[in-house]
Amino acid sequence: MKAIYLKQKGAASKAFEMRETQIPQMKEQEDVLIKVEAFGLNYADVMARHGQYKEAPPMPCIIGYEVVGTVEKVQSKANEHLIGKRVVGFTRFGGYAEYAISKDYGLTEIDSLDAGVALCIATQYVTAYYMAYVATNLFAGDKVLIHAGAGGVGTALIQLCKLKGCTIFATAGSDKKIQYVKNQGADHGINYKAENYVDSITKVIHDNRIDVTFNPIAGSAFKKDFSLVGSGGRVILFGGSELSGKRWGVLSGLNFVRKMGFRLAIGLMMRSKSIIGVNMLKIGDNKPSVLHHCLVEVTKLIQEGVLSPHVGATYHATEIAEAHTLLESRQSIGKVIVKW
Repeated sequence: MKAIYLKQKGAASKAFEMRETQIPQMKEQEDVLIKVEAFGLNYADVMARHGQYKEAPPMPCIIGYEVVGTVEKVQSKANEHLIGKRVVGFTRFGGYAEYAISKDYGLTEIDSLDAGVALCIATQYVTAYYMAYVATNLFAGDKVLIHAGAGGVGTALIQLCKLKGCTIFATAGSDKKIQYVKNQGADHGINYKAENYVDSITKVIHDNRIDVTFNPIAGSAFKKDFSLVGSGGRVILFGGSELSGKRWGVLSGLNFVRKMGFRLAIGLMMRSKSIIGVNMLKIGDNKPSVLHHCLVEVTKLIQEGVLSPHVGATYHATEIAEAHTLLESRQSIGKVIVKW
């Protein structure tokens, strides 16, 4: 098969190489072999390319967390009904290839669903669903802050929080993206490049507080978010994009931590605030039934037309560098996918 290897850290134009390699072998009863037609990009891929995603395997390696394709082989007889079925599946790396291994609990049938729409399901919509419907609970009237609202996870969060009847503040980096997040259901769009989002939100809520923030940035944005939430408030951290691309190695890492500050458990208790960390790789490893539940529920909502994923850009596998460059530039809107 052909596979795209991440061979070195740095610029996307030099980091990847197309290679011929062996089709991966199934090893565990849950394993399912998928012939891949397309795979999705996520910001964690950019972090991995910069050597800042510790879960990634050592280079050279094949990264990628989700694929759409047809099941070609299964390890267990109990899964033989999946052979020939078109599915979207999670991959614990290995997604940038013509064949990939998924788990039976990490995939779901999609029939004729568009590949790009289906790729939105896995990492992005499942992550959003887990955060907004499993890791915490939201109620009508809750005030939520969604960072990077024009991205794939941001789009999903806006739609899911709107279903709950929340008042939504969404940040984005351009006027075009602000209009996009409003079209998705955000009540307030904030261009973080033109205004201080804390000040903008405070002008709207006055002495009230935010109930939940969804933060993939961390660093300095964590402190700001923590100042916005009140009693019962939750800061949900699911990324560290502020660290991405920093050139000073351990010094950048230490500065990143310094900006976040330290919170004592007793302080959280006394102020009744919560910090929730989310890493879907760990959920998949240790709570597979939870992952499967989220996957099934999101697929159902999309197939019923309740949720509407947005595919912002489609590339061919030979254009992997261009796809990565777009995602890293923060100019993309919605999902970026790559087809074979």
